[in-house]
Amino acid sequence: MRRVILIDVMDTLVQEPFFERAPRFLGLTLDELMQAKHPTVWAEFECGEIDEPTMLARFFRDQRPFDGAGLKHALTCDYRWVPGMEALLAELAARSHEIHALSNYPHWYRLIEEQLGLERYLCWSFVSCDTGVRKPDARAFTGALETLGAEPGQCLFIDDREANCAAARSVKIDAILFTGAHELGLELARRGLLGSER
Repeated sequence: MRRVILIDVMDTLVQEPFFERAPRFLGLTLDELMQAKHPTVWAEFECGEIDEPTMLARFFRDQRPFDGAGLKHALTCDYRWVPGMEALLAELAARSHEIHALSNYPHWYRLIEEQLGLERYLCWSFVSCDTGVRKPDARAFTGALETLGAEPGQCLFIDDREANCAAARSVKIDAILFTGAHELGLELARRGLLGSER
């Protein structure tokens, strides 16, 4: 039977830099930043509704001036794998599983690819800036099914956020809440996607 793995990227495969690096670069606490930033501009950027200059101009609610280029560099200069996930993804790819990214992220995902080379293991098929839909919108999943010509029962979704997993399950796609590479490996082995020797 065809098996399709749909996998989140940020904080599942690649460490999310925003919550640590953005406050430090801007000289704010995380709470201060979350209060000051525009409530919807990042989601609009991730959906491809606005371009990068517009996002940076509207980043703060009060549109205060700041070093937007510096912030981008701080967030994108040093992407890193979540511990254990490159080896696990390589093992899945070596078993010839069909693997697609299903991620909320702007076009900066191309910088992730330049630095880490995820395309060795998966296809960047469903990134919100290209599809125009963000998880947990069910259309992120139904759109992937339609594009792939796959049935829900053929697919497995992996994500670090329960709301996104619940959205996948709502359209009958099996989902695993990611908590770490070891735990994910056990769940994948239980489903027959990796060897049972774990």
